[in-house]
Amino acid sequence: MKKIVLLSPAHPLRGGIASSSERLALELQRSGHEVKIVTYRLQYPSILFPGKTQYTDDPPPPGLTIERRLNSIDPLNWWLLGRRLRREQPDLLLIRYWLPFLAPCLGTVARQVRRNGHTKIICIPDNIIPHEKRPGDRRLTQYLVDAVDGFIVMSRSVGEQLQTFTQTAPWAYVPHPIYDNYGEKASRDEALRRLELDPAFRYVLFFGFIRDYKGLDLLLRAMADERVARLPVRLLVAGEFYGNEEKYRNLIAELGLGDRLQLFDRYVSNEEVRYFFGAADLVVQPYRSATQSGISQIAYHFGKPMIVTRVGGLPEIVEHGVAGYVVDVSEKAIVDAMVDFFAHNRRETMEAGVEANKALFSWEHLVRQIESMLVKL
Repeated sequence: MKKIVLLSPAHPLRGGIASSSERLALELQRSGHEVKIVTYRLQYPSILFPGKTQYTDDPPPPGLTIERRLNSIDPLNWWLLGRRLRREQPDLLLIRYWLPFLAPCLGTVARQVRRNGHTKIICIPDNIIPHEKRPGDRRLTQYLVDAVDGFIVMSRSVGEQLQTFTQTAPWAYVPHPIYDNYGEKASRDEALRRLELDPAFRYVLFFGFIRDYKGLDLLLRAMADERVARLPVRLLVAGEFYGNEEKYRNLIAELGLGDRLQLFDRYVSNEEVRYFFGAADLVVQPYRSATQSGISQIAYHFGKPMIVTRVGGLPEIVEHGVAGYVVDVSEKAIVDAMVDFFAHNRRETMEAGVEANKALFSWEHLVRQIESMLVKL
């Protein structure tokens, strides 16, 4: 048994990283380790946060120890927390990283902790180079990378990016495990009733925070294509705008999609996730850039075929022609895949392909890789 501190977003913070870290902590505990999550007391100042709230109304996950201690903009807090964790002498400090803004606080905590001569530092970077780049990103990320002993990446593209920052730190690739913490699959009938959707249509789902790099505009234009317009297909968009909301609403009006689109422009609670995926026949991720995506792993959990673009680690997750489609970043490519799926009734065959591939993405495999790396450090 190892004593592990997981430094990551967690309840009451919301989002995919918080949810996956909670799931990882549970799996580490099931493997016999003592685990504590240390999360943010302040993650982003409100002026820097693009959404409506950073917090969830969902109940806390049972069976986990979560302490709210880290303040992302208070250097004294970083130093004090680092000293506190250094005295606790965990065997492993496991850090989730995705944004250069957080590199100073995470890198400072790591430097303080490793001074005890005992604790090893492993980082799980969801991104090394962010999707939305800013001056100084590389210097900030380098500060964190230099404080870490080893890395677990969840896409090979992140591994390639990591090697531009360090040639010496060991790293291992483990595909993002399936999000299996959103409850049981809702039947189509139940989901349609809950969301008040017309059962006469089939549904395509765009799910998650709406940011420009996620390419929702490409999917909207694909929905307006005459080949798709002839199909009994409607689009569900479920997620909060993290950017120029007016731009998307104007595009929807310009394309005349008002009666072919259902927009749930809000954060979707954990309890509701099952209904959106239950209603969907096909999940589309038309991203312009990506590393890996938790949306794919939610789709796997609920047995839903996917269209993903050929960017980052997405092609590593979806087997083309089996669990869905891997396409170019273009409106035409998305249209071609949607038409093939619905016009040729691929749903049952591809749902079987999704089920067959689920075993490739286990939490147990991620834990084994963490344990293996810790032994080598």
